[in-house]
Amino acid sequence: MDHEGRFRRAALASGIPHDEVGRFVQHLRLSIRLSGGSGGVPVGRFGGLPRLPVGMDWPSDGVSPLPFIFSVDCAALPRIDGFGLPAVGSLLFFLNHEQAAATGERRYGRVVHVPAGTDIEAATGPTDDAFVDEQYDVSATLRAEFPDWFRADEDDEDDLSQFQQQVASDLERDLPHLDELCALANDLWPSDNGYASAHIGGYADAEVIKSFAEQTLAWREKTGEIVIPVAKWYSRVEMETHRLTGEWVSLARFPVDNERYYRSDGSFVIRHDHLAAGRLDEALSVAELTP
Repeated sequence: MDHEGRFRRAALASGIPHDEVGRFVQHLRLSIRLSGGSGGVPVGRFGGLPRLPVGMDWPSDGVSPLPFIFSVDCAALPRIDGFGLPAVGSLLFFLNHEQAAATGERRYGRVVHVPAGTDIEAATGPTDDAFVDEQYDVSATLRAEFPDWFRADEDDEDDLSQFQQQVASDLERDLPHLDELCALANDLWPSDNGYASAHIGGYADAEVIKSFAEQTLAWREKTGEIVIPVAKWYSRVEMETHRLTGEWVSLARFPVDNERYYRSDGSFVIRHDHLAAGRLDEALSVAELTP
């Protein structure tokens, strides 16, 4: 389905200028909400034993097997403009969220793409609850997502940094109908406040992108490519975060049941160009544990 065309037609019909609609859709992203118990057409499955290519070992961190989270049938998922998910085959997500959160090492998460037509079988390996959760099917719906900097609160304008104030000013100039456009997108693809097993696509978590920005700038300084005065560090991080937000996408994010923590989230993020090239091995796992 041509989701961008659908939005453009609705926005133009409401009287919003063509150029402004074009600027807005550059920032509008759709994510796929996966949920169980809705009675919809199954597009994937949480828990149970992963179905891997015949003869393939259960993915591990090099020492221990990785817990299996969920799988999706790519052909059954809604297609999204500009989101380079494989069109066919299946994706399987494995993550040891506690080790990933504690170490930040990418070896504790893995995304496996099984091409269509591959002979598969239920994997042999660990079967206890730490690695294989209760099995259930999930169906898919779409929801609209916007970058965090769309949500600047005018009441807190005095608390905004110089860069944030500039972004807000640019938004006011370039998207004078921003609230109307966001409302229209939310009408077309509403956010469901019920429990979601996972979201595929959309914006990566802002704190994750900020961390990438800090690492990128620190490395460029270390190699002598740039020099950033201490007083300019935070503003440079803001600018780099803003830039990287457009380059990265959330491949998947999901809550993880864990009785030891108030909140336990897992996610995979990937660059748009790596996803488009099918380089799913470049996906980075991210985990958050909040006591």
